[in-house]
Amino acid sequence: MENLEAEQKFEQELANSRLEIQEQTFKNIAWELHDNVGQLLSVANIQLNMIESKLDEEARPQLEETKGIVGESLREIRNLSRSLNKDVILNDGLVNSIKREMERFNRMNFINATLEIKGEECCINAKDEIIIYRILQEFFSNVIKHAKADNLSVNLDFDSARLLIKANDDGIGFDASDVRMSNGLLNMKSRAALINAEFSLDSQQGKGVDLTLEYPYKDYDRQD
Repeated sequence: MENLEAEQKFEQELANSRLEIQEQTFKNIAWELHDNVGQLLSVANIQLNMIESKLDEEARPQLEETKGIVGESLREIRNLSRSLNKDVILNDGLVNSIKREMERFNRMNFINATLEIKGEECCINAKDEIIIYRILQEFFSNVIKHAKADNLSVNLDFDSARLLIKANDDGIGFDASDVRMSNGLLNMKSRAALINAEFSLDSQQGKGVDLTLEYPYKDYDRQD
């Protein structure tokens, strides 16, 4: 029993260390996007404004279109930076962070994304909130990259004792019996285990993918 407890404690510490490293990596990327790439786009926009006065009327519509593209790129870079920065997510909260991500998908025409919220929103422990968001973010990433889906829906049901999350897409799906554990799926499962949440991912070829995450509130989640 002592050996088993020691092994479980070691695995828990190892998983926590991995998460801390991943979050720091996300934060570093967010800083690079916001400070470096964002700054370069801002400079490009300033230079376009300087060029505008020197162009004839015929060329100005093309310049205005280019300025619009640069401006939109700058906004998306900043939004992506926010979705990667743990401090921003903690400040905005789980629900608002999910809303922002879904709005980004719709704005960029990646997919038709909808969010439904039921019950009274609960103030979840900050660490667990980040983990829940990262699980969903991993699922969203897989949908956008691999599912070939037209629609993505997320349902948050704040019950009296737990938060039930269901997310699904209408993409090509996969045969679960033929697919090996990908890194993304392993990440989602291991993150869910850290917060004692029940996690399942179901799919059939041609019928999309369904994610279910059931997070039981901790004693301190509903305290003011």
